[in-house]
Amino acid sequence: MLDVGNKSPEEAVGSGAPVVGVPAPASAPEAPDAPDAAGRGTPPGLSPAPLRPYLIVAGVLCVLYFLYSWVQYAHFRTPSWDLGIFGQSVRAYAEFRAPIVDIKGPGFPILGDHFSPVTALLAPLYWVWPSPVALLFAQAALFAASAVVVGRTAQEVLGSRAAGLGLAIAYGLSWGLQEAVKSDFHEIAFAVPLLALTCRALLLGRWSLAASWAIPLILVKEDMGLTVAMVGAVVFLKGSRRLGAALAAFGVSAFALTVLVLIPGASSLGQYDYWSKLEKTGEGADASFGQVVADALASGERWEMVLYLLAITGFLALRSPLVLLVLPTLGWRFLSQDPNHWGMLWHYSAILMPVVFLALVDGARAVRTSPRPWLVSYGRVVVPVATAVALVLAANLPLSELLKPETYREDARVAQARAAVAAVPEGASVETDVSLLAHLTADHRVYWAGSSQDVDPDYLVYDLRGWSQQVSDPVQLASQLHPRARYELTHRSDGFAVLKRL
Repeated sequence: MLDVGNKSPEEAVGSGAPVVGVPAPASAPEAPDAPDAAGRGTPPGLSPAPLRPYLIVAGVLCVLYFLYSWVQYAHFRTPSWDLGIFGQSVRAYAEFRAPIVDIKGPGFPILGDHFSPVTALLAPLYWVWPSPVALLFAQAALFAASAVVVGRTAQEVLGSRAAGLGLAIAYGLSWGLQEAVKSDFHEIAFAVPLLALTCRALLLGRWSLAASWAIPLILVKEDMGLTVAMVGAVVFLKGSRRLGAALAAFGVSAFALTVLVLIPGASSLGQYDYWSKLEKTGEGADASFGQVVADALASGERWEMVLYLLAITGFLALRSPLVLLVLPTLGWRFLSQDPNHWGMLWHYSAILMPVVFLALVDGARAVRTSPRPWLVSYGRVVVPVATAVALVLAANLPLSELLKPETYREDARVAQARAAVAAVPEGASVETDVSLLAHLTADHRVYWAGSSQDVDPDYLVYDLRGWSQQVSDPVQLASQLHPRARYELTHRSDGFAVLKRL
């Protein structure tokens, strides 16, 4: 069903077929006064799309995303240590220090883990708002901004405001974005609008602009180089062969440079540690490449992820070459031995959302000239169908929790957690559990409990119902983890214990 052989604008005009929203010929020079990829102005041959309605949609989405993230943070429901890690690294950038993240290990350089220097762009925001909550707001704004690009592009290409607004809403409520919001902040927040702008430029046949938006992706995360290479492949197939080949080569080279040179050079381990996700099973045993591929192809959970990814577009995304951009991300997730990478949870699918939704727009445009009447008819209704599907699925996705009173209700554990955080003096070094990491990074040097045996922090804060397995004597636990130091108990509740080094 993948249609990489859609007629070019020249062929369509020459055959007398109706042309709706077809980009300028690839060989034609780009007009200097053409609108930018964000959609200000309307490219020739496309329908106008006023900005205001999409800004309203984006504003509502931003509020919903941030409200969910803030409530989760304020109620100590942090799902992982990632917000603490990014909070620590952005604080380092804001203070003009090397991005050392002690949560990963004492003195650990974060660029030796994942290559995401783009997060340094959040330093100015952190000067104004020195809190991990600022990162949650930035992510909400970046996700919401991408909905403007998706919605306006849909209206301009398909010629319908209802289609544009419907698709903006469907995209904004998509499971990939909602699960990313639930997972707190991640660097991929920057990739989402960049990919939306890249796909928009590809739809408009603006190949050099697509390359310009795609190239910064290599600064988001190391695997994005392969996505950049795939953008080059699409440009090669549909437009400029020379530019496409150069962009593909650049993407592959950037990926190789980051995982073989830059990350090992920055890492205290001297290697790219995530190769182990492909080489070892969940039990830590070595796995052959053949075994990895066989397991991937036989995995129902992995294929279910693909099914839902395409189903939210009514499978019409398969009619567009843009869908090729999902292959690098799906490829490493299929090959990974980590179950967290397989399904619909966490943040890994967020970068796929702008790709498949704009591929849907491209597919809906492509089938308008199909010789199959049923396909033409399907193309006319697929956007309302996709919008309806998104609304139905949203009833069981994270943002639906905002409609439940219990989401905002504080229990005794929240008060205990706040008291434990308050018991640690500002500026002190502290070792703590996942549930409290992000709440201490703004004004403390923070270590993760169990990974800081080489140092003895000023304070230890233990979640007594967390990793410490309901220990009855926190002082004894402290002596086991830090035998060189002595700690005394200074604060304790049913859920948390705070100890101070003597």
